[in-house]
Amino acid sequence: MRFAHRPIRTALAVLGATLGGSHALAADGNDDGYSLSIGGYVRGWAAFNLQDQPETPSDDKWKPSMLRGSVLLDADARTGPVQWKGIVRVDHEAKTGYLADLERLRATNGTTGGDYKSITDNYNAAELREFWGEMKLGERTTVRAGKQQVVWGESDFFQAMDLVHGYDLSWRLFLEGENEEWRKPLWLISTKIDVPEAQGQIQAFVRPGGDRCKDIGNTYDIRGGRWFFNPYRGFDLSAITSYDCDHPEGDKSDWTGGIRWTGEAGPVSYSVAYVKTYAADPVANSSLAPWKKAPKGPLFDLVHPKIDVLGATVSGYSAAADTVFSAELAYTFGQPFNVGTGPALGLLGIKRKDTVRMMLRADKNLNFQNLLGTTRPSFSSVQLFDTWIPSHDRSDDLVRLFAYGSPTPKHNPLLTAFTVLNYASDTINPSFAVGIDKHGGGFFIPAVDLVLGDHWRAKVEAAVFWNKDHGDALFDPNDEVQLFGYFHKSSQLTFRLTRQF
Repeated sequence: MRFAHRPIRTALAVLGATLGGSHALAADGNDDGYSLSIGGYVRGWAAFNLQDQPETPSDDKWKPSMLRGSVLLDADARTGPVQWKGIVRVDHEAKTGYLADLERLRATNGTTGGDYKSITDNYNAAELREFWGEMKLGERTTVRAGKQQVVWGESDFFQAMDLVHGYDLSWRLFLEGENEEWRKPLWLISTKIDVPEAQGQIQAFVRPGGDRCKDIGNTYDIRGGRWFFNPYRGFDLSAITSYDCDHPEGDKSDWTGGIRWTGEAGPVSYSVAYVKTYAADPVANSSLAPWKKAPKGPLFDLVHPKIDVLGATVSGYSAAADTVFSAELAYTFGQPFNVGTGPALGLLGIKRKDTVRMMLRADKNLNFQNLLGTTRPSFSSVQLFDTWIPSHDRSDDLVRLFAYGSPTPKHNPLLTAFTVLNYASDTINPSFAVGIDKHGGGFFIPAVDLVLGDHWRAKVEAAVFWNKDHGDALFDPNDEVQLFGYFHKSSQLTFRLTRQF
């Protein structure tokens, strides 16, 4: 649509109207059940490297890695029995000196022939985020059709059952807790059917296969930008590969879907679900060992094969511990992995393995009012994750992710915890999050959210990563080069300012 070709002009027009004092446009419903309200935000980010990046010749510490602006319009309307939702977002980035250095590296290594000539094209966008209509059919059934998000699962940091949608991780690979901003909506038909006799609800969706290729699975910054895996920043992988969304194991036109039952059994809430979807992380179909078909690209194609997932969640409050305990379990049939650790970089084929992903969580309000002077009890959470490959064998030579030679272990446990403190009637809200990988490495995220009047919000956040060994992705991968080896020297300091309207 033409809107996508003029993001800067559109953003500036909305920005001017907003900062000029506009409020949400609202038309009260009348007797015929018609109403309209429009809101949204204007948001800006500035992020700075906290460490020197090894790929560039200059010292990158304290250089701005991101100067980004976004405008989002959110409209709700009702026309008789139908409720409508529409969300449009425009994103634009300035080319910082650090990004310009990475762009010059792409020219030096001969990968300027990728999808985007300018490195900021990887981060600029103007898109229809959501557009759906919803109506009730009888007393129990609600049907929603259109571009939307379906969220199933209990975990926050690393999803087990929240697999319906992929995530756009190209511009911000870590942090930013609002998953609805990262999640990639899809064109779906979803329904909810209340079953009060059994204290539960049936939820189901179908995806007719009308989405774009880039809407499938997780999107990573493979074009040489600031969040490409160490040590590939400044190398545009799209110059030597492409996405294959017509692959027989991952055709975007195929129908997918899922069904879930949620209910209550005494003090316990639970759910069971089945989902047919696409593997979130792509695998490389290499010309060295083609899988089902020859790749179209000169070296390999990225494919998101379809998978089947059975899952269950349970959650309940313990009065004795004054804590909410939750658990989530997802069994994936045929999770795809690349083959070939070390210099092979996963280009020796693809194997499917059943996997089990589990999460245990405890949520509790801690009283820091006397100790730290908080306004109210502080919400805290501890979560333990693990991805287990029951039939894992060292001889399978599975790699953790395409284009990275790190081996996949049988278990991938990760322990995370966070606490949110509240001061000045919840207008000053510091938080602390930490994650520890059993194989080495982790993260620490101190942050503070500020409420500045009715419309302004600010956030300051530091992401500090450490790793036991980042190794050499090409020639010296080992069991300790795991998730946080990818984040070697990637620590960031980020400022965010939002004006809501």
